[in-house]
Amino acid sequence: MYTCLKHYIISLTIPWYVHVLIVYFSQCSKVTPINKLTSTQGQHFLHTYLQGLLVELETVLGEIKNLQISQEASVKSLQGTYKEHGALMIEQMRGNLNTNIDECGNSSVGTSGKSEQYLKEEMCRNVVSILNEFDNITAKVLNEMKDEVISIKGSVTSSIHKCTSLHNDLSQFHEIVQKIGDHKELCLIASIKCKHIIQQALTLLGKSGKVFNVQSNTKHNVRIPSDSGECWITGICVLTDGQVLVADRRNKSCKLLNQQYQVVSHCGVAEYVRDMCQITPSEVAVAADDNNNTHNVQFITVTQSQLTLGRKLELQHGCIGITCHQGELFICSGRALYKYTLYGKQLCRLYEDRSLDYTVYKCAVSPTGDRLYIISSRQYKLHTLARDGTLLATYSDPALVRPYGLHVTPAGQVLVCGWGPHTVLQVGWEGESKLATLATQYDAVSWPQSVCYSSTTSSIIVGQLGDNILVFSVE
Repeated sequence: MYTCLKHYIISLTIPWYVHVLIVYFSQCSKVTPINKLTSTQGQHFLHTYLQGLLVELETVLGEIKNLQISQEASVKSLQGTYKEHGALMIEQMRGNLNTNIDECGNSSVGTSGKSEQYLKEEMCRNVVSILNEFDNITAKVLNEMKDEVISIKGSVTSSIHKCTSLHNDLSQFHEIVQKIGDHKELCLIASIKCKHIIQQALTLLGKSGKVFNVQSNTKHNVRIPSDSGECWITGICVLTDGQVLVADRRNKSCKLLNQQYQVVSHCGVAEYVRDMCQITPSEVAVAADDNNNTHNVQFITVTQSQLTLGRKLELQHGCIGITCHQGELFICSGRALYKYTLYGKQLCRLYEDRSLDYTVYKCAVSPTGDRLYIISSRQYKLHTLARDGTLLATYSDPALVRPYGLHVTPAGQVLVCGWGPHTVLQVGWEGESKLATLATQYDAVSWPQSVCYSSTTSSIIVGQLGDNILVFSVE
């Protein structure tokens, strides 16, 4: 059998007849018989190498199984939270009704028949008013929450199915490889296939080590006539249809961009918008904070390229960074990282550093939810935390003076912006080392504030202090 390594790997994932056509119409620089490839490595080396890959494969199998269990638990928790919050809202309505009835009952003591009749009518009016308020406001909120749960549950369920399918493939391959023995050609084939399938699993686990390669960049103006000053893009979200939402802090607004990065809609927010994250394919949550006494999470829906303000969560601490994972919100106060339900119930404080302001500035979460990343803009550091808030790693770099932007891609690649040095870096998923400097001031980066990766267009979008965003095409 003759092959080149590139086309051999392709042949592992497609039908043989498609592979024959690809090889026939391709110009391979070198084609080598497999027996010659195996002859360059000793039989013992190949067998030992394959056994090492099998150990790695067993580890990955365990991680995928744990991920599947975690995702199933997330679905149950999300459904339980929705039911709990719905029951609480109904209980609040019941409490309002009982209070109104009690007040009318107390007022009727010692009154004449005419006054008593008036009080009864007033009580009826108040009861109708409370019920109407429930129908018009509470029921609407409950329906919105139900839609969120359905959307998030669908996304998580899809991920569970991917885990199950890949786990089955890995298990079957693991059984086959154990039966190969010392056959040199089969050891080589199995080693290449094993490495390929492990890489697929690592991508699903958010542990991709692939480094982005920047191909080109373009500049796009996002200022609109109603803006009162120069833009300050502090948050970016890419929707599944390729549209982009940006948070403009200085102008207290959120702007929707089409796939050509033109502003097609916008809406004002009462406070400064500091960050944003995606909740469902058509909804985002915005961290809004006036640097004083008002700290909110504002939900915004996107319908037919129009933005609509939704419900609002009022917090008792700062709200300058936000991210979401499977129905849980992670919020940076400036000095602490908190975990909330989607409906405003604080679950815990995961991390705290009160040594300076903005030690917990922005946050991001790994695709599997097992790692959290936070940037300390005053300490010039990137911290990596475990799911429970335990500090796992800290990374600092001269290129990260005042890190303001942070993002994790669906494959687990970590992107960080250095405000002072005008840089965009890629850091390893472990949060311990820099993999690449993706962009600098020589690429037009100027006071970067936010960063986001678009799977739809294979591009990195950078928000800055200024009217222009940058779009870097990557592979």
